[in-house]
Amino acid sequence: MNTLLVTGSNRGIGLEIVRQYAQLGWRIHACCRQPDNAQELQSLAKNNSAIQIHPLDISDETQIAALADELKDSSIDLLFNNAGIYGQQNASFGNTDSQQWLDCFYINCIAQLKMCEAFVEQVARSQHKTIASMSSKMGSMADNGSGGSYVYRSSKAALNAAMKSVSIDLKPRGIKVAILHPGWVLTDMGGPHAEISTAESVQQMRNTLEKLTLDTSGSFFEIDGSIIPW
Repeated sequence: MNTLLVTGSNRGIGLEIVRQYAQLGWRIHACCRQPDNAQELQSLAKNNSAIQIHPLDISDETQIAALADELKDSSIDLLFNNAGIYGQQNASFGNTDSQQWLDCFYINCIAQLKMCEAFVEQVARSQHKTIASMSSKMGSMADNGSGGSYVYRSSKAALNAAMKSVSIDLKPRGIKVAILHPGWVLTDMGGPHAEISTAESVQQMRNTLEKLTLDTSGSFFEIDGSIIPW
């Protein structure tokens, strides 16, 4: 049975990732900060014994290490670093909060790398050997035509750079890395005017991951599978 570990699984895209991979018959390690408050996720797990819920705050390296130790004998075909935050909403020029910036940078970049480091052995021993990190086109400098959003943009640009290095460093072990833009999705972060549903977003990202090879590892993928300029 293929196995997925996904962070930020209590709502939005993360919850839909759990739902779709569970429908495909995968074993799921669904991680979120407060499982007791994740009612929809709990409902999915109640009806599917292959879904196991784990408390995990990715800003806490002790928790990451503890979960990695708990799953030390497991194989993880797909490590999906989905958890992330937008950070300071009004981060315009002349109005950036340094602490909020650092907090966002840690969650969106550093914690993602720590997840890769903690679970690399489980991924390496699996069949699919895949790591995916949720990024955003707002992390693309080539695509930036509107400026602003300093905190979120820079945190995702940093994530992209880190995951590109991960793809190079882990290629000798046969591990593939995808950097994904989920589209403009109808979620709390995406807002009510977004273009696609979580179901459409996850379906298309799954298509991209199914086509991922070692040759395309480290690429920054648009929701349709094309490459986003950096």
